[in-house]
Amino acid sequence: MVLALAALAEGPFALAQAAPPQVVDVPSRPGVSVRVLAQQPAQPRAVVLLLPGGDGAPRIADDGSVGRMANNFVIRTRALYLAQGIATVVVDAPSDHGRPPYLAGWRHSPEHVADLAAVLRWAGQWAHAPAWLVGTSRGTESAAEAALRLQGMPGLAGLVLTSTILDDPRTTAVPELPLDTLRLPVLAVHHARDTCRVSAYADLPRLIVRLPTGVPGQVRVVQGGTSTGDACRAMAWHGFNGAEPEVVREIAAWILAH
Repeated sequence: MVLALAALAEGPFALAQAAPPQVVDVPSRPGVSVRVLAQQPAQPRAVVLLLPGGDGAPRIADDGSVGRMANNFVIRTRALYLAQGIATVVVDAPSDHGRPPYLAGWRHSPEHVADLAAVLRWAGQWAHAPAWLVGTSRGTESAAEAALRLQGMPGLAGLVLTSTILDDPRTTAVPELPLDTLRLPVLAVHHARDTCRVSAYADLPRLIVRLPTGVPGQVRVVQGGTSTGDACRAMAWHGFNGAEPEVVREIAAWILAH
């Protein structure tokens, strides 16, 4: 299913000249589809698959609304990518995981990677541009797992990790993956004051020592912004609250340079 929507205001960020957003149900596994919210600027230079944190299920409505996760970092900043000439694809949970716990405990599964592969193929054909996996918080588990399993796939250009899951006994934290085998450009962005228990800045060396050598890679540390509420929530340092333009400019520049 494809729904074309009227252009919507994107919170505090003005939309660049762009086509209207679309809601698309992308077929993935047999009998399963993945709903995405997609929008592209006039001449996209790249496309980002935006993988939100938490349970990974913004529950995109037919009208394009994402009420239950509207504040998630990768969702609330999508207009900033459009302004940099980058198309955006917000990825929802698949149709067979449409109820709680959604993606919790499932982000490292072969089925989840197959869903993301289907969305990657669709996104590249839709935008006619190279695709990047961009995850935040729990979404970094999905992004890193898919990048490792799908590297070499035509159209997959690289990986961006923001507020990476660094240490969590309940799941496979990103530094526990075989990142040294990654052959894609990778950028990690982290806030210097992130104190979330699973992504604390103090644990960032766990990721740094695991990043691959021989491919473009960099870690960027953000200093600015403000923090409100729970340290692991979207409007804390963990979600780059108040530093969104700086962070997206850094990410966009990295993407377009590679």
